[in-house]
Amino acid sequence: MREEDIHEVIRLLREEVARLREPAVTRVSRSRDPFKVLVSCLISLRTKDEVTGEASARLFEAADTAERMANLTERKIEKLIYPAGFYRVKARNIREISRRVSREYGGRVPDTIDELLNLPGVGRKTANLVVSQGYGKPGICVDTHVHRISNRLGYVHTRTPKETEFALREKLPPEYWTDFNDLLVTYGQNVCTPVSPRCSICTLSELCDRVGVERSR
Repeated sequence: MREEDIHEVIRLLREEVARLREPAVTRVSRSRDPFKVLVSCLISLRTKDEVTGEASARLFEAADTAERMANLTERKIEKLIYPAGFYRVKARNIREISRRVSREYGGRVPDTIDELLNLPGVGRKTANLVVSQGYGKPGICVDTHVHRISNRLGYVHTRTPKETEFALREKLPPEYWTDFNDLLVTYGQNVCTPVSPRCSICTLSELCDRVGVERSR
């Protein structure tokens, strides 16, 4: 893929994604509530999308701020987010984050990546998502979909999501940073899947280098 083709890729992705079902975390991100973005992203890790959506909805119905969440017991949070993957660890982290945000930040989730990385269970993917979707600040959230598709297209040549994030920071036009994760996650769940991607219906097929694709539909 030529570097200048990224503009056409984004245009096509926006058209396609508008017709596809949004991931649960993307729907939560529409609220622009940093706390909800943070918690829903934590729940989503290694968890199916439909489970993430349902678990997040149950949890936020019980407590939708850091102060209220901190008042829930760890066991209560476990029950509300079950069967999310690693729900016990996530419940512990969510409660501890809520307590720290309430005590150390006056109930306001930190708005810098460095501060967010100091919270339990928060990695670069989650920190970037909170910064970009919760606060509207520059950030590139890279999960497995973004890492896979960016490399499959031939736009970057990296080995890990962290390497992909910094490669994208170097070459992806800033106006696309905020939307890039939402577009590629949605497309990755529906079309450009990890195994046997649906290349026959992909509108990016003529622009894609199909790096690493051995079998497709």
